[in-house]
Amino acid sequence: MKILSDFNLAVDGHEVERFLGQVREVPLGAEDKELLKKIFSLIDLTTLSERDNIENVARLCEQVNMLTESYPSVRGPAAICVYPDLVSVVKENLDNPLVNIASVGGGFPSSQTFTNVKVLEIEQAVREGADEIDYVIPVGKFLMGDLEYVQHEIELIKERIGSILLKVILETGSLEDLPMIRKASLLAIISGADFIKTSTGKVSPGATPEAFTVMCQSIRDYYNSTGKKIGIKPAGGISDTETALLYYSIVKEILGADWLNAERFRIGASRLANVILGNIFDQGPKFGYF
Repeated sequence: MKILSDFNLAVDGHEVERFLGQVREVPLGAEDKELLKKIFSLIDLTTLSERDNIENVARLCEQVNMLTESYPSVRGPAAICVYPDLVSVVKENLDNPLVNIASVGGGFPSSQTFTNVKVLEIEQAVREGADEIDYVIPVGKFLMGDLEYVQHEIELIKERIGSILLKVILETGSLEDLPMIRKASLLAIISGADFIKTSTGKVSPGATPEAFTVMCQSIRDYYNSTGKKIGIKPAGGISDTETALLYYSIVKEILGADWLNAERFRIGASRLANVILGNIFDQGPKFGYF
């Protein structure tokens, strides 16, 4: 089993900027409708408001059902992501078997509660029907250097949920620099994360190309060392086609074609789905869904 000291934790910020400059010089393919359909299929359609309730989540599910009936060329989003107590609502109302049910869990978004409480909440979300869990590392513990605590918590959660997909949120906007993001990425991966995710969307900045690049490089280095493929998910502030395509291009360049699918790449968003649909069907930014 790999440990953190097996990896070089240094990051050259100038190289990251150079790489992003090269990626941005390549046309992103915003006019490619099939590529946009693929981007749509990577979205974790997310609603995480304090105002969420049975009615609006059921309505979101019905919109996804209607979309796939009316536009069969669009696969639908990868998942619908909600708070734990609304998982059962998605389970009851979602008709598309290709769309997974995701739940945030473990004291989201701050992760400032007891580990046993986090585990209980996540286990209940799974019992209610969650296929995937998005969990935030205890950032405060990580920043004070208590890496054993962070590793133990991730390992325990993954042990309890088994084959359920675990997406570990690093909250990169709260980390101090790119080397810290690399350290958090590799720590989450060796502790059992199936995916690593940038942000909760509740902290500014959310996803950034710089943080995302470092996370992708960490996944690449882990894969080169072990042969195991870990997924990646940017989230937080991704609301236009160009930004989504930029993240897609970063994954393509660093990780390659094997990651360009919903099994290994997701985009956490809400408004983006509507914008992408408008681009696909040439009906402007307000398509009528979501």
